[in-house]
Amino acid sequence: MPPSIEDRFAINDLFVRYTTALDAGDVDTIVGCFTEDGALESPAVGKYAGHEGIRAFSERFATMHKRGVQLRHVISNMAMTVDGDSAQVTCYLTNIITMDGKSQLMPPGRYECELRKVDGAWLFKNRLVILDAPFALPGI
Repeated sequence: MPPSIEDRFAINDLFVRYTTALDAGDVDTIVGCFTEDGALESPAVGKYAGHEGIRAFSERFATMHKRGVQLRHVISNMAMTVDGDSAQVTCYLTNIITMDGKSQLMPPGRYECELRKVDGAWLFKNRLVILDAPFALPGI
């Protein structure tokens, strides 16, 4: 079913909050974007589950930011279906990484996500990253 305009904006806000928190190394915001039993999987960083696992991922990811490595996550072409308190969302993903004063485009890909509405807020239940080519993040 097509989402309401309120759900569409709230889901978009979740994706923007998550990607900008990744870029800023904001661990608490990243963890807060997931359900208690939420999970993420990425070929660049592995698999993590539950708030404890998501926190471990976020802390590892934040070390890049602390070392002066800057990521910029750019999301586009978001498509979603909503069924009550569940949603399926996919979008394209473009990442730019800057290290030592040089910027590089990482392989593009997409997010495939299962969302749940918890206490009126949309959160990630399962988040899968699919890249078009292999890529290893430095120091992760």
